[in-house]
Amino acid sequence: MPPKKISLHAAAETQITEVWDPHIVGDVNDSQVKVAKFGTVFDWHSHPNEDEAFFVLSGRIALDFRDGVVEMGPGDFLTVPRGVEHRPRSLTERPIVVMFEPATTLNTGDADSDKTVAELKRLQP
Repeated sequence: MPPKKISLHAAAETQITEVWDPHIVGDVNDSQVKVAKFGTVFDWHSHPNEDEAFFVLSGRIALDFRDGVVEMGPGDFLTVPRGVEHRPRSLTERPIVVMFEPATTLNTGDADSDKTVAELKRLQP
């Protein structure tokens, strides 16, 4: 039987009920593809050992860096190199963002907070 496809936007809209609650959508070698709805503002953090990539599926977000801001909309892609401190935030209500990172990556990186999600759920087709 072939693998099942998933509609990212539809699955995220119906299965992700909270902001800053990443869900796994797939595994690729030692990495994972995760989807989340972004909220108003996240914590400043970095990932000392991992690069992190963001792809905006819907809505608009900003990634704050200590030396500037990058605004992103649907179809935009950005890689944050390992060790670079950043803070995601939404510019529209509950944008949906796809992230690509090693499976061991915590969403809050080196910052432990109430937004840390250690046990991720999986989106279902």
